[in-house]
Amino acid sequence: MPLLEISGMTVAYGRIEAIRDVSITVETGELVTLIGANGAGKTTTMRALSGVRPLSRGTIVFDGKDITRMKPHLRVAAGIVQAPEGRGVFAGMTVMENLEMGCFARPFDSKAEHDETVERVFTFFPRLAERRTQLGGTMSGGEQQMLAIGRALMARPRLLLLDEPSMGLAPMVIQQIFRIVSEINAQGTTVLLVEQNAQQALSRSHRAYVLETGEVVRSGGGRELLADSSIKEAYLGVA
Repeated sequence: MPLLEISGMTVAYGRIEAIRDVSITVETGELVTLIGANGAGKTTTMRALSGVRPLSRGTIVFDGKDITRMKPHLRVAAGIVQAPEGRGVFAGMTVMENLEMGCFARPFDSKAEHDETVERVFTFFPRLAERRTQLGGTMSGGEQQMLAIGRALMARPRLLLLDEPSMGLAPMVIQQIFRIVSEINAQGTTVLLVEQNAQQALSRSHRAYVLETGEVVRSGGGRELLADSSIKEAYLGVA
């Protein structure tokens, strides 16, 4: 049974259907990527999974339970946690205060569990440990992205949703972020990644889906799609 199963999902903004009949599965332990051009419906898909956009049609099943109408905070409590597009760092809060915001919907059973989770985040992102008293708004774009992912990890996600983690970052920082995402996945966290950097995303994904104008038009293994000439031309600029 898949950890996540989306069937026939349609989401509309007024009369405009941003995504239509989208069906996606994510198995436990996988890193699955959605790629597509701007306006393809990637972020709308993530918002629907997080519960902030209602479905017009279709169902979302998580760990065997229909969560189509579940409220956003209950989805976080169930283990679906998102690091959103644009990072959403609280500018006037310190690194530690931002991290603590990540665990409100999934309280810790003990201080020991809390401390272990903080140390895990700092293992992935040593820069955050160094800057724990720094205000989030004074950090670089790459550091803010690390903080956004670290905050999501504080909720101990069973399914981590990452929306455009490379947006606006320098190439060296992008490589670092993707390396860490791969490490997070390798340590057992299932990841659903939305990303325009097809090269980095597909090379690290177990499977991937291609969205165009709100519909899934291709799916397959990450490296399989990366080697496809039509994908290279459309998303990598290689003829």
